[in-house]
Amino acid sequence: MSDHTLDEGIDSAELPAIDFHSPGRFALHNPPVDLSEPQDWDAAPFQLGQDAALQRFSKPTEIREHALAMMQQARRSLCIYSTDLEPWLYHHSSIQEACTRLLVAHPRNQLRILLREPTRAVKEGHRLLQLARRLTSSVHIRKLQPDYPDPGGTYLIADNCGLLERPKVDQYAGYALYCDLARVRVRQAEFDKAWDHGLSDANLRSFLL
Repeated sequence: MSDHTLDEGIDSAELPAIDFHSPGRFALHNPPVDLSEPQDWDAAPFQLGQDAALQRFSKPTEIREHALAMMQQARRSLCIYSTDLEPWLYHHSSIQEACTRLLVAHPRNQLRILLREPTRAVKEGHRLLQLARRLTSSVHIRKLQPDYPDPGGTYLIADNCGLLERPKVDQYAGYALYCDLARVRVRQAEFDKAWDHGLSDANLRSFLL
């Protein structure tokens, strides 16, 4: 499927709503930072750009499997919108390796990260920050402008068709879409607008230099 098959005038109001049921609230307890080599993660068995069915998840292991699958299969770009670059999800060698393979495959491939608050990742260390220091022209990180409307939740966009989203930051429940160009187009436009208003955080800048 190509972008030409989509109505150019599509917007979020025209998209069918996702029937989302929350399993309840919980407290996120991020594990201590460990830069040693942990056990490799397994990727979810779905194909980016092919599997159209919505995949629901409610457990951390399921989220990790979907995130890794999308990152391993992306061929052009990844965009992450996150609170603090969630170490329980993104601070792992499997994620770092998947991003590295994407970024070194072509000089135009990019990883963009938009954070609400980068302080924790800077203070405690994070594999994607390490990657940003190595690949300065391919990894770009900004902080959400304080006065900019917070869209809520967290999400990962892979190329022009993959979306991994948790509607509420304090819940694991969410969904993965491997081939939904219309919904990804809307989310990408929201990300790009927030990105354009984003800031270069002093803590990040000094860390990455």
